[in-house]
Amino acid sequence: MMKHSLKTTLIVSLVLSLFSSCSKNSLSGKTQLSFLPEKEIQSMSADQYKDFLQKHVVLSPAKDVNAAMVQRVSLKITKAVEKYFKDKNKASVLNGFEWEYNTVRDSAINAWCMPGGKIVVYTGILPVTMNENALAVVIGHEVSHALLQHGNRRMSESMIQQLGGVALSVALSKKPAETQDMFLQAYGIGSTVGFMLPFSRKQELEADRYGLIWAAMAGYDPNEALAFWGRMQNASKGEKPPEFLSTHPSDATRIAKIKTYLPEALTYTARD
Repeated sequence: MMKHSLKTTLIVSLVLSLFSSCSKNSLSGKTQLSFLPEKEIQSMSADQYKDFLQKHVVLSPAKDVNAAMVQRVSLKITKAVEKYFKDKNKASVLNGFEWEYNTVRDSAINAWCMPGGKIVVYTGILPVTMNENALAVVIGHEVSHALLQHGNRRMSESMIQQLGGVALSVALSKKPAETQDMFLQAYGIGSTVGFMLPFSRKQELEADRYGLIWAAMAGYDPNEALAFWGRMQNASKGEKPPEFLSTHPSDATRIAKIKTYLPEALTYTARD
C-alpha cells in the first residue's frame, strides 16, 4: 500500500511539474512545454554558436557575394520580425535576441537559427534556393523555429526523459557532453539533414506559415516557396520514408499547405 502511494505521489509530482513547465508562446499563442528558461537557452546558444563558427569556414560578406546575400536577406527578415512585434506592442518578446548572420562553407543542404537569433546558412543550400526570394523563405522559416521556441520544447522533453528534468546549469556541470548533444540535436546543428528533419511535422508547417509572413514583410515574394520546395524535392537523394514514418511533412503535403498560407502572407506584403 505504501509502495502504491509513493508511486502515485511521484506520478502526481511529475504531472504537476510538467504542467508548471508549460507556457504560452508569444507568437502562436499556443501553450507548450518549456521546462528551460529562454534566457538560459539563449546564453547556451551564444556559447554553442561561437564554438560552431570556430570549427567551420565562415565566409566574409565583404569578400564573398553569397555571404553578402545571406547577410542582406537575413537583415531584412529580422527587421520584419522586429516590426511585427513592435506593431503588436510586443517588442519585449525579442529581449535577449542579438541577431547574428553567418554563411559557412559546407555542402550540406542546411540552415538554422539558434535561440537569440543566431543564424547560419550553409553554402550547400544556395544552389537550391537559387534566388533571394527563396533564401528569404528559408531564413524566415528558421527564424520562426526560434521565435516559436520549438527547439526549447524538444530540449525540454530530452532533459526530462534523459536527465530527470534537472536545471540546465546542473545538467551542464554534471553531464556537459550529453547536455550539449541534446542542444545540437534539438536545433538540428551539424546535421546534414538539419534543415529537413529537426522538428515535428506540425512544427515544420507552423514555421512555414510564419516564415512566409516574414518574407512578405521584408519585401520578398513568398510565392517562391512553391518553386523552392519543388527544387528541394528534386535535390533529395535516395528513397524517402513514407510520410507517417517521418517527422518531416512530405514535399507534396508541404506545398499544398503553403498554398493555403500564401493568401495570409501576401496581406503582409511590404509597401513603399
